[in-house]
Amino acid sequence: QVQLVESGGGLVQPGGSLRLSCAASGSMFSFNAMGWYREVPGKQREFVASISRVGNTNYPDSVKGRFTISRDNAKNTVYLQMNSLKPEDTAVYYCNGKMLGSSGRFNDYWGQGTQVTVSS
Repeated sequence: QVQLVESGGGLVQPGGSLRLSCAASGSMFSFNAMGWYREVPGKQREFVASISRVGNTNYPDSVKGRFTISRDNAKNTVYLQMNSLKPEDTAVYYCNGKMLGSSGRFNDYWGQGTQVTVSS
């Protein structure tokens, strides 16, 4: 069973930066894609970034140009570099891995989440 463990959250002032890490206990190549989502109380979990096995990335407009997802295959780790942070980026950030199952559907794997708070 592959596990995902996030780290790197914390408190940062508006305009500041943070880097989140997601370490996979097994090979990341087990996943077809990896990504980050975030969640605030009372709202649906929101897509933040994704990266494919070959390094193709995708972002929503809300973070494009400010956040960068990357992967280090040797370390089985995915990163989320967050710059120019805004108070509305405050959320619990979750690492996600999508793995194609035998049924032909993707199965989602999640980390435990890490809190990011942007406040002065």
